[in-house]
Parts: sequence; C-alpha cells; structure tokens
Amino acid sequence: MLLVSTYELGHQPVHVASPAAALLAGGHQVRTLDLSVQPWDPDALGWAEAVAFSVPMHTAMRLAHSAAAAVRRERPEVPICLYGLYAGVSHELTLGGLADRVIAGEYEPELRSWVDGLAEGPSSEGHQPIVARGRSPFEVPARPLLPPLERYAHLAHGGDERLVGAVEASHGCASRCRHCPLPSVYDGRFRSVPAEIVLADIAQLVAAGAGHITFADPDFLNGAQHSLRVVRAMHRRFPDITFDCTTKVELILRHRAVWPELAASGCLFVVSALECVNDAILARLDKGHTAADAVEAVELLRVHGVELRPSFLPFTPWTTPADLVELVDFVAAHDLVGNVDPVHYTIRLLLPEGSLLLDHPDLAPYLGPYDPERLSYTWASADPAVDALQRELATLVEAGVASGEPPEALYLAVSDAVRRAAGEPLPREGLVPAGSSEGRPRLTEPWFC
Repeated sequence: MLLVSTYELGHQPVHVASPAAALLAGGHQVRTLDLSVQPWDPDALGWAEAVAFSVPMHTAMRLAHSAAAAVRRERPEVPICLYGLYAGVSHELTLGGLADRVIAGEYEPELRSWVDGLAEGPSSEGHQPIVARGRSPFEVPARPLLPPLERYAHLAHGGDERLVGAVEASHGCASRCRHCPLPSVYDGRFRSVPAEIVLADIAQLVAAGAGHITFADPDFLNGAQHSLRVVRAMHRRFPDITFDCTTKVELILRHRAVWPELAASGCLFVVSALECVNDAILARLDKGHTAADAVEAVELLRVHGVELRPSFLPFTPWTTPADLVELVDFVAAHDLVGNVDPVHYTIRLLLPEGSLLLDHPDLAPYLGPYDPERLSYTWASADPAVDALQRELATLVEAGVASGEPPEALYLAVSDAVRRAAGEPLPREGLVPAGSSEGRPRLTEPWFC
C-alpha cells in the first residue's frame, strides 16, 4: 500500500502516519510519500498494489486530483482511494473514474477494510462515498515512515527555531459553523484520541528532535478536560516542550479557567478563526462570537503570556470595502500585526458540497453554479469592487511573501490598498505599533485550507 500526502499545513502528515500504523497492524506492507516535501517516486508507484491519497483539506484535495490522475494514467489497473475530510467533495467527478473508493470521517477502519478486501481478490462492490463515524482501535502513528521533521515548518520564537511535531488529541468538532466543512462530515460530533496514544506519539516526535508540539485538532477545547489531561502528562514528562493549539473564541472565553495552567505548561500561542469583525457576517457564519468577544479573547490570553494568532475569512458575498478597513484597523489597534500570516488578508469563502451556508437565504442572491474542479460553488460579491480587491490583495501578498517582505510591511501595503478601495485617506505614520512582530512565536510556514 502506498499512502500519499499532498499538503498538511506544513506539518509532517499525521493523516498518513495514522492510517499507515493501522495498515501495518493489519499485516500489510506500507510505503509513504509526502509530495509537499518529496518528489514523485515512480519506483514506489511501481511497487504499490494500491494507492490512497490523504485529503484533509481543500488544497490537499485539489492537489490530489492531479496526482491521482497521473497514477490512473501510469497504472490504470491500480486501485485508488481518497480519504479524509474532503474526500467526499465532488465525488461525482472522482468516484469510478479518478478513484475506486472515497472515505470521509473516521477513515482508518474503512481504509483497512478496503485494503483487506483488495488482498482477498476482486470485488463487485459498487462505487459509493463512505462517511464513517464509527469507533475503532487507535494505533500510535507510524512516524518512522515519514520524512524527518527538519523538512517541515519550524517554530520561530525570540530569534531561535525549533523542530515541530503535529499531533491530534481529537477528531471532528462539536461546533457547526456554517462555512466549515467539518459539520457535513461529523455533524457536530467529535471523538477524543486516547491520551496514551497521543503521549506515545509526542514521545516519538520528541525523540526525533521536536522541541514544540502543534495540537492540530480542529478545536483543542472541544473536550477541554481531556486536552488538559494530555497537556499535564506531556508537561510532566517533557517540561521543556512548548506547544500551540487551535480553538474558537467562544471556547477561549468559556474555558477561561484553563489558561493559567496551559500557559504554565508551555502554551505559546493559540490559533483562532476570528474570520472578520462584522457582527452581522459572523452571525451568518454562526461563529458563536462577536468582534467584542474577539477583543476579550486577545486580552485574556495576553494576561497569561499567550499570543492569539488569528485566521481570517475577509471575503464573503456580504463584505464591503468598509468592512475590510475595519479589519485592518482592528489588527493594528490590538497589536496583532505580527500575529497574522499575510495570506489571511486574502482568503475567499469556499462553499463545498454540503456546506451549511448553501441553505442560508442571505446567500441566494450571490450564489452561482457548482464548480467541480474548484470543489466549491461559485459566488459573486454584492459589490463587484470587492472581488477586484481580493484579486489585487492576493497578487500583492503572494509577491511580497515570495520576496521575503516582513509581515509589518505587507500589512501596510494591504492597509493602503484597502483604504484606497474604500475611498479613505491613507493613515498617518505610526499605524503599526513598535515591536509588533519582534519575538512573537509563529511557525515558519503560513497555513491555509
């Protein structure tokens, strides 16, 4: 079995290491390939009796389409599987042509069952997408099959860099944010990974050189007590290890009592999807927080020495140029310039199949047809100038990142472009607070879905 990752947020791919362990436990031979850091390997394809592509997000799925098509051309007889959160998207395009099996959700048992069936011989089973939510035994991810941690994103903090390992303490999510792909697969459910499995995974990452752990759960505080037990055990065993996690503003505030202990146990920063600062848009997305709540979350974490690193969704059908001015002003006013990866000023709403937003009456005037190649329904802004501004900012940020411009310089360029689009005067000097990016903890590779 050849397991292939195309993109996993700049981390060593746990969504390859975990199923590899399950298949090895079932007696199968496994090789892995991570196309984000490795070239295509014809020898591995020649060796494989089946190939499965990990597709935990939109970018990974689009890249996997191309890679799977290449496998189909080179070895048309080899069975192909797509597995992960985005596997079921555009299945009319993939199933029966590009892929023989599509598995979303808790994919390990279904993937192992599929491979077991292949080992037994040809099957007449029909092509149907599978959304798996059942429970199965967990195995410690098979990290030795993957490229070394040096090939992936590092932690940059205070002028130093550390190797980073990414683990998951839970799968799925209890929230049902309308723009997120998780509800269409997990339907507001989440599942905790046993603490002993998470800790064994952390131990092998530390042995491989990791000095920082990213908890890559969709939301680390879905099961707050479980996560706290994992962090306590990690800190007892590896007191010098730092970590980051991802959680909603709503849960940062609901579980405010946990932050003193998380900070004391090595939490450096928290990624949180602020999305925008327009409360009406946040309500349409069903985010569960307001702009004022986001301010409170930033301040709460900073009291304990933890930085909030926002992700944004600035471009929606309802966004106006004035909303974008408010967003960039919010970033400066709350000293977040050094905390925002510039790509997040350019993100445009995705509407995959199953998106809960598709039934929202406010979306109907702007919604277009489904584009299976882009894995999203098309839409146009209420103000065409906003679509033009998104394209301008995407070009500006891509060029700036490629040339190595620092975040504060890119922030100022984005701010100027937004203000020009809104017909507002450019700001006076001093918009970016002094020292706003010096020493702020971050990963060296910005992520996006």
